[in-house]
Amino acid sequence: MNTDIPLQRRHDLDWIRVAAFGLLILYHVGMFYVPWDWHVKTPRPVEWLEPVMQLTNPWRLTLLFLVSGAATRFMADKMSAGSLAGMRTWRLLPPLILAMVLIVPPQSYYELVEQGPGFVDDYLTFWGKYLTASGGWCDADDCLITPTWNHMWFVAYLLVYTLLLAAIIALAPRVLKAMERALERLPAWGLLLAPILFLAAVRISLLPLFEITHALVDDWYNHALSFSAFLFGYLMARSERLKQAFISLRWPALILALLSWAGWATYAWLWRADDAIAPEALRQAMRAVYAVNQWTAIVAVLGFGARHVVRGGPVLTWLTLAVFPFYIVHQTIIVVAGHHLAKLGMPQGLEALVLIGITAAGCLLTYLIVSRVGFLRPLFGLKSQSAVASLPPPAA
Repeated sequence: MNTDIPLQRRHDLDWIRVAAFGLLILYHVGMFYVPWDWHVKTPRPVEWLEPVMQLTNPWRLTLLFLVSGAATRFMADKMSAGSLAGMRTWRLLPPLILAMVLIVPPQSYYELVEQGPGFVDDYLTFWGKYLTASGGWCDADDCLITPTWNHMWFVAYLLVYTLLLAAIIALAPRVLKAMERALERLPAWGLLLAPILFLAAVRISLLPLFEITHALVDDWYNHALSFSAFLFGYLMARSERLKQAFISLRWPALILALLSWAGWATYAWLWRADDAIAPEALRQAMRAVYAVNQWTAIVAVLGFGARHVVRGGPVLTWLTLAVFPFYIVHQTIIVVAGHHLAKLGMPQGLEALVLIGITAAGCLLTYLIVSRVGFLRPLFGLKSQSAVASLPPPAA
């Protein structure tokens, strides 16, 4: 196979992006039930969900930034850096503003409702205080700062990373070319080992200093992790050689991912109590194990995807368009529905299925409405109907 011809389309990455967002929605349903802190919680937490959640916890968002970087590469190769920055701003900023003003506030409202009486009154009163940052909602631990973006932090970060990348494309394109050539020269074992060493170094050195906050300005460990994944996705997107390397690594990576997950999940389970503090040497070792799981799981996903999920078509086209509106509304649906379902006292397994069903139906209904209403489309990250009509039909 000729590995010198750059790839023109990566349907495998499109499918992986759709599947990763689908996993994220299920993960957030799990956050309602797992004992970890979240906006609203079931009164019947399920401890055994913790190791299940750890199956994707180390790598799901890193993978999303990687495939977002790859998607950005295919856009960037068709336009100037300025056009890329302008188009991404137009696609991401209106949904971010809409979410912070209208979609995210119910999450904060029900978070306060579950804190107990005295935290919040009726919704309209809350919303006015939310928009003006005048709520003063504090407890013994911290305060709720509003307006906030909650799960939409990913969109805010993606916008910032795209603007930064556009600046690099405009000012230092040779640096990107040199990085791409260096990546191409890595042997397969280097493609597996080098990112693990990088991720371990970043986690060991930065995480103790900068906890993940999603607040943009003080989130330096998260930036080192997420922007690096975004940039890696940009650099590898068109490389047939790297695609074949991921395919060759898929089975070893899967085995390492499962072994490292077992180690990390066991550690997290044994030291899950709030007052439990593991020995420092063990914590450092587990940060390295976390990095192993983080990268090998991603390599396995990329390898199996490139090997087995190669076709496009109308279904993928529809899902690719729908996934962003789904993402925008899914967490609010989960929070509101979960809070009210918990009061009904139904069997927990049935309750979880109903919550998943309500979330899926709410996401689908949202997309069906906004895709048909012209002025709503840009507010949910969709192209205008005229721009969609000018696109060629999807391949069979």
